[in-house]
Amino acid sequence: MTARLLTLLAAVLSPAAAQTNVLTYHNDNARTGQYLNEILLAPSNVKTGLFGKRFFLLADGAVYAQPLYVSRVNVAGKGFHNVVIVATAHDSVYAFDAFTGSGIVTQPLWKVSFIDPAHGVTTVPAADVGCGVIPELGISGTPVIDASSGTIYLIAETKESGSRYVFRLHALDVTSGAERPGSPVEIQPPGFVPLTHKQRGALLLANGLIYSSWSGHCDLGSYHGWVLAHNAGTLKLAAVFNNTPNGNGGSFWNGGAGPAADADGNIYLVSANGDFDADSHGSNYGESVIKLSQQLAITDFFAPFNTTNLNLLDLDLGSSGALLLPDQSGSPAHRQLLFTSGKEGRLYLLDRQNLGGAQVGSDSGAVASLDFSNHATFGSAAYFNGSVYIAPENSAMLAFPVAGAVLASLPVAQTPDTAGDHGATPSISANGDQNGIVWIVSVEDAGKLRAYDARDLTRIYDSNAQPADALYNYAEFVAPTIADGKVYVGTFYGVAVYGQTGAAQAVINAVTNAASYATDALSPGSLITLFGTDLAPVTARARATPLPLSIADVSVTVNGLAAPLLYLSPLQINAQVPFAVSPGPTKIVVRVNGTLSAPLDISVRQAAPGIFTDLDGQAAALNRDNSRNSPQNPAAVGSVVSLYFTGQGPLAVPVDDGAPAPIGPVIHAMLEASATVGGVPAEIQFAGLAPGCAGLAQMNLKVPPLPAGIYPVIVKMGGVASNAARLSVRSGS
Repeated sequence: MTARLLTLLAAVLSPAAAQTNVLTYHNDNARTGQYLNEILLAPSNVKTGLFGKRFFLLADGAVYAQPLYVSRVNVAGKGFHNVVIVATAHDSVYAFDAFTGSGIVTQPLWKVSFIDPAHGVTTVPAADVGCGVIPELGISGTPVIDASSGTIYLIAETKESGSRYVFRLHALDVTSGAERPGSPVEIQPPGFVPLTHKQRGALLLANGLIYSSWSGHCDLGSYHGWVLAHNAGTLKLAAVFNNTPNGNGGSFWNGGAGPAADADGNIYLVSANGDFDADSHGSNYGESVIKLSQQLAITDFFAPFNTTNLNLLDLDLGSSGALLLPDQSGSPAHRQLLFTSGKEGRLYLLDRQNLGGAQVGSDSGAVASLDFSNHATFGSAAYFNGSVYIAPENSAMLAFPVAGAVLASLPVAQTPDTAGDHGATPSISANGDQNGIVWIVSVEDAGKLRAYDARDLTRIYDSNAQPADALYNYAEFVAPTIADGKVYVGTFYGVAVYGQTGAAQAVINAVTNAASYATDALSPGSLITLFGTDLAPVTARARATPLPLSIADVSVTVNGLAAPLLYLSPLQINAQVPFAVSPGPTKIVVRVNGTLSAPLDISVRQAAPGIFTDLDGQAAALNRDNSRNSPQNPAAVGSVVSLYFTGQGPLAVPVDDGAPAPIGPVIHAMLEASATVGGVPAEIQFAGLAPGCAGLAQMNLKVPPLPAGIYPVIVKMGGVASNAARLSVRSGS
């Protein structure tokens, strides 16, 4: 394969799977908080003056749920977008474009609301439940998204006519917000009283089921720690677990964290104040770490030795959720570990294969029980590069190494400042194991976003360092979301979006066919190359298909439509023209860190074939044995050669922008195809998309009768000729 084509295909066919989406609370079902595909943000450039608040996504209520990020959503009637999903306590769900915010007037791509005040359907006022922790109860738990089906799952609470309180599980189409068939379903398992319960924990998608965890309101009245499992396809209730069936309490509130799941589908939760008698063969599991089967049968548990004291002093073990550590942190004796901590401030490391049961006198059944401080933790810890990060309230954030199933007795690093009441839930951004940053949102000064170098917890950014970067208001227990060079923070009024600032304006000097470098050979679906200055802050490429709409906070639009990206650098971008761009005059724009280039006028043709070549002009072609055609390996007369180009024109079957063509059946080009080798017409056996590739076309042609030699090959699509490339031919069959 030739050098120029290899450069492009490296972006398309890499076996690495890029993590570009944030589909669940704290990024994964283990709840590690890691976003490891961040190639732009680094400790060297996250600082005041280079990084700050870019725009604000105004919503109709408080955003307690972590914002979720979905790339390449084909929004109904609006084309492909990278989308931020925002759920509010006012019972609304928004889909915002992740890149085009401006000020605080950004319009959503779509919005749905689950209230109807004119017909008596509202959110639930805090006064109705007697607990003012959340002033308005609507959607509090973080939704979860199934990328394969494009479905958002969430639970909304409403107050309806006759003072009827209702929870419903909704399944929404991510492209439009429309309810999926069978959605919503009312949540009312036997014995469940909606008014006395709250759905604060994040939802979990595992085993084809949607798991939800439940709590009471400020420990008031009669309530239980419920876990429900609904079928993700039908939304039918599949399983129920009650933490205190013969008692009271045992909330799963966890500071907004949700149940965790391991690779085998086991579910892990941490309960709060409540009755406990599992040590005497009872069925009540307050103040416990609990392991459940896929169908919610309890299979193991851990209860601290001082459970009674925790209950008496309101020191909920379940103020935080469970963090499942990767296997490399374990040992032969304890291969799979779980970390948690609670209001007491004690840190627990447990063996997931043997949690330890009810402890007496000490926590000897735990791998570690570290009574390090009396500062409570809420939400979730995070894990990165061998350390667990916790941000207790009114304390420094701390990093504790875990290796060989040993939790260090002292932190290896701590921040120079403290988080206020309720502490914070750390989130991690990094490029693999490099450039790690720990992000937290805490309550001080009406809320602020801070960032720390993950290596030593040196503070590198504080949103309150300059007025323009301040959060609008703090929403309790929020976890920041990092995706593609930006940080999304839920607040009491919407989502603040942070990223690189002060970027130089990109300048586009030329746009060419990516194969021929001709400026007049651009067509819908073809690969193109942009040349200019300040086109990107880094050099990077797409890591998988479908191709991303942005890389490192850089995007390209053609006639306002997002162009999938293959490669970018300060001087060059390779992209694909969206199929929906109409032939004729149009404009192309590059957005770098929110700053738009001046538009460049270009002309798009119905077809514009360009043959890929190497630096010597040799065609990107494969002989019939799939070996590369070259002067040393010519194709036999009468044999079939596969020639690779771009710009084939309309297709018989539509293909999404940036998506690879299917391996089979093949997709044919609709325009008449022809080719000549050395001026002699060649028989065309196929012209269409190259299977498995995005934006790449393939023509299979039969080498015409010619003497041995090197000949110019030219293809035509709909009568439009390509550049001439060199094809090596030998005589004989």
